[in-house]
Amino acid sequence: MSSKISGRVSPQPCPHLLDFCYRNGSKPFRALQDCIRVKPPGGRAAIRREPFEVPRCGTCDESSRPRLYACVACAAVFCHAPPLHSHASAHALSVPGHEIAVDVDRAELFCCACRDQVYDRDFDAAVVLAQTITSTTSTSGSTVTQCKATGSQPDNLRKRRRVDYSLWAPNSRENAIIENHSIPLHDATNGSLISSTELPWGLRGLNNLGNTCFMNSVLQALLHTPPLRNYFLSDRHNRYYCQQKNGATLNGSKNSRFCLACDMDAMFSAVFSGDRTPYSPAKFLHSWWQHAANLASYEQQDAHEFFISMLDGIHEKVAKEKRKTHSPGTGDCCIAHRVFSGILRSDVMCMACGFTSTTYDPCLDISLDLEPNQGVSGKSSLAKSNNSCNVEADCMGSSQNCGISTLKGCLERFTRAEKLGSDQKFFCQKCQVRQESLKQMSIRKLPLVSCFHIKRFEHSSIRRMSRKVDRYLQFPFSLDMAPYLSSSILRSRFGNRIFPFDGDEQDACNEVSSEFELFAVVTHTGKLDAGHYVTYLRLSNHWYKCDDAWITRVNESIVLAAQGYMMFYVQKMLYYKASEKQAASWCDVRK
Repeated sequence: MSSKISGRVSPQPCPHLLDFCYRNGSKPFRALQDCIRVKPPGGRAAIRREPFEVPRCGTCDESSRPRLYACVACAAVFCHAPPLHSHASAHALSVPGHEIAVDVDRAELFCCACRDQVYDRDFDAAVVLAQTITSTTSTSGSTVTQCKATGSQPDNLRKRRRVDYSLWAPNSRENAIIENHSIPLHDATNGSLISSTELPWGLRGLNNLGNTCFMNSVLQALLHTPPLRNYFLSDRHNRYYCQQKNGATLNGSKNSRFCLACDMDAMFSAVFSGDRTPYSPAKFLHSWWQHAANLASYEQQDAHEFFISMLDGIHEKVAKEKRKTHSPGTGDCCIAHRVFSGILRSDVMCMACGFTSTTYDPCLDISLDLEPNQGVSGKSSLAKSNNSCNVEADCMGSSQNCGISTLKGCLERFTRAEKLGSDQKFFCQKCQVRQESLKQMSIRKLPLVSCFHIKRFEHSSIRRMSRKVDRYLQFPFSLDMAPYLSSSILRSRFGNRIFPFDGDEQDACNEVSSEFELFAVVTHTGKLDAGHYVTYLRLSNHWYKCDDAWITRVNESIVLAAQGYMMFYVQKMLYYKASEKQAASWCDVRK
């Protein structure tokens, strides 16, 4: 009898496999678990009674046939070399009940009577459990990291029309506007003045309104986020229409007294107007204070906390007005989630039976722990990588720089399987008791813009103290997210095995590109309670340092040496469906 799981109809099961499972109880393959060999850790599973056993066909004594199968009933090994002959099939036909065998080199079930591969969930659970435990308990974990680092993107992506990234260049009319409304900008790379015609459109300083560098740094990144910028500059949210529709200009009702999206629209209009004098985002700050009353003060705030609070404010207002019922993870509810929202997948696997519980959670960014201390100073590593020239003194001056981390290493650590402690035992629905378990995170859906938040501020309730981690972080200008997708993680974990619960992961990764480009870095220098935020922007193939009202051009080496706190990456290209009504507008988000 066929069963329907996750919208897909599974094929008819093999009658010989059903008969074998019926005759051998509920767990017929558990005896094979001791024979499963995984080499190297996290690699392909094989069946061997002894670690260095060389299996041979019991009929012809061959060990180099295309396939060797071990009968699960009697453990005899036979070859299968169609169309010449199949000693495995001959054995199955001669002895009833010996039809099911296992590939000794691939640990995959095979019906010798049907001459085809067959699937059994319990058998695959035993193999996957052995693979996961082996990779998790390896001493250094380097093999797992290498596996993910070299993992290639699935090559069976559905072909769709691609929109390549193209840089915007002003025409003659726009050049004239920029020339007439600009002032010279200081170039920190050589001490000269930059002509206004060479400046990127919309590059404008933001005045500090009193410890508001945390807000200015995030706003600079958002003002130059390509999909967000194109949304507001194409008048997709008109503040005058929004205020009129909600009656804000007529009666000033409490429900419509502020709209962060309207203030963002006003800010985009001002910043991209051609005026080069520093802009004061006072109206936006006032609206944000009304949304986040607990943070309304002139004290220094956390830039990441402001980023999440601001996006939630836009989502909350727009979703309430439009009465949307979409989940934030779908990306359909508002522009904030349409640009930044992704979906994380969490798998918790029972170490006793292999049962896996899967949950999905929407996210606006990914918070990453720095890698454990490697015992190498950040300054020495920076010097070795030839990036120590022209580096600002405050970027690497902390005494706590006792090691280095890489963004890819942090992502690998984030998606690595980890064994939960004994105090976090997982209630297994299959075993009906609490069992030790393995947990693994992965990314099911990538957003248009990926924001990575580095956990530099540590708070200990036991020690009653807080501190900042000043460890140096290496981050690339180009980043391939394919190794951290759920589809890649599942393929690494299960190989070619097909599981009913992971059938939709391939569809989720087909919608977007996994190649990302860095365009903004928010940095924090100084101490926990007395620091300063600065943003580095990549515009027109140049890097600019946005320090409140001051804008200077800088070298790549300064950006690479900066103490990254939040990194913003945008997709290199977008996939879209021609049948969608908004295809024409979405295909231009990168232009």
